[in-house]
Amino acid sequence: MGKPLAGIKVIELANFIAGPLCGTLLADMGADVIKVEPPKGDMARATPPIRNGESVSFVALNRNKRSLVLDLKRPEAIEILLKLAAQSDALIEAYRPGALEKLGLGSKQVKAINPRIIYTSVSGFGQSGPYRRRAGVNLIIEAFSGSLSVTGEPGKMPTRPGVQTADVFGALFATYATLAGLVGAGRAREGFVADVSLVETAIAAAAWEAADYLETGQVPQPLGNRHRLNAPYQLFACKDGRYLAIGTPNDQLFANLMTELGLQKHINDPRFVSYSSRKANEEALVEPVVCAREAKELEAALVAAGVPSACVNNFKDVFDDPHMIARGIVKDVEHPRLGKMRATRNPILLDHDSPTVERHAPMLGEHSAEILRRLGYSADTIGQYIAARVTSDATKTESAVQAAQ
Repeated sequence: MGKPLAGIKVIELANFIAGPLCGTLLADMGADVIKVEPPKGDMARATPPIRNGESVSFVALNRNKRSLVLDLKRPEAIEILLKLAAQSDALIEAYRPGALEKLGLGSKQVKAINPRIIYTSVSGFGQSGPYRRRAGVNLIIEAFSGSLSVTGEPGKMPTRPGVQTADVFGALFATYATLAGLVGAGRAREGFVADVSLVETAIAAAAWEAADYLETGQVPQPLGNRHRLNAPYQLFACKDGRYLAIGTPNDQLFANLMTELGLQKHINDPRFVSYSSRKANEEALVEPVVCAREAKELEAALVAAGVPSACVNNFKDVFDDPHMIARGIVKDVEHPRLGKMRATRNPILLDHDSPTVERHAPMLGEHSAEILRRLGYSADTIGQYIAARVTSDATKTESAVQAAQ
């Protein structure tokens, strides 16, 4: 057999994280993803750390793709892209709304050539509305969407998340939209246009906060390391200086926690018999006892008792953990410039044909000549386009022309 998306052809027109991560998730599952880049490449190619002229950050987000350089300011490049779109199943783009329409590459223009194509647009604020042209990078999306308003300690400046939440949520929803479109196109023989707004995906991720406000009219506030609904469900500072996360989202788990802490006589205390009463009295009993214990010792005891808990790990702790080693989360991959390097695998495991790294993240324009040749362009034409900078192979221009011959 083959990977689930083997045979699916995807065009990616995107920078940084949201669009490219969507392309990578599809490529990991077997799709042939052609990353169309401007002459200077995806802007993420300049993000540190840089080694041997390659961005390790870019490499981590763009495996399993091919790179085609096109200067979309040139009519020849537009012609090439439309020819590629006519043979593709999906197109993912993350340009400012309206920009591709001006180039002749908007959804209507592409679907006129290929009615079955799935055209997924990822933008900060969506393709319509008064803010459609407003710039929106990850931090700005987190601020506008309300996500930052519920982070950090009460009464203090919000603390931005340590990872790119808005971009990653956007990538996941864009992947979802593209896959749903591919399934629908297979049934109805007609493509879809998907409008994915990063603001709206961030709002969707804040399901409880949004539901709370829409029901009560009360604006959710930051809670520090505590949970909005459950208790105890938070981080605790233990006596050895480490932080321990404990969560007890039901009565039985709460009873197990109380028993392990030697507080079983309080299990039926009216202050702790329900979600609401435990939340109202979350500082009354548990925290002093937890904070008097050492984090690793208490973690081990709680895990044995079936209580969800974990010490706050740094990334060295994570990658050194025997469970993560047993799961093979880190793989060795080869890159032409970076050599052998360690990288995280796709987090999904299938019973067969699981995602693997079939291709290193492409060097800029690495596959330009190859792709143009498969589109029917002659070696002479490819050479002329490279000379005229319609396209390029920044790694080996001469060998690219030779490969096309």
